[in-house]
Amino acid sequence: RRKNLKEKRKEEGKKKRKEKKMAQVIVIGGGLAGMSAAHTVVQAGGNVVVLDKSPFCGGNSTKATSGINAAGSRTQRILKIPDTPEIFENDTTVSAMDGARPDLIKVLTHESGPAVDWLMDSF
Repeated sequence: RRKNLKEKRKEEGKKKRKEKKMAQVIVIGGGLAGMSAAHTVVQAGGNVVVLDKSPFCGGNSTKATSGINAAGSRTQRILKIPDTPEIFENDTTVSAMDGARPDLIKVLTHESGPAVDWLMDSF
C-alpha cells in the first residue's frame, strides 16, 4: 500500500510539471520586432514570454504613423504601384550619404516587401 501511495504522488508530480509550461524563449521588447520574434516562436511550437519596459506593448512601432517602408509588396503589386527593391535601394543609399552601408541597404530593401507580406499574413 505504501508503494502505491508513493507511485501516485510521483504521477501527480509529473502531471503538475506537464501543466506548468516554462518559456523556452524570452523576448525583450514588445515592439514590432519583438512581437514578430515571439510569434515566430509560437508558430514553431515553442513557448515564449515577452518583456517590455512600458506598461503597454508597441515600442517605436506605435510612433510609425507614416507606415512601414517596403518595396515590391503584394499590396503594391495589387494596387499597381510601380515600386521596386532597386528604387528603394537607390533612395536609401542617396539618403544615407556617407553613412551608406551597401550590404545592409541591399538586405533591407530587397527583403522589405516579403517582410511586409509576412506581417500581413501572420497578424
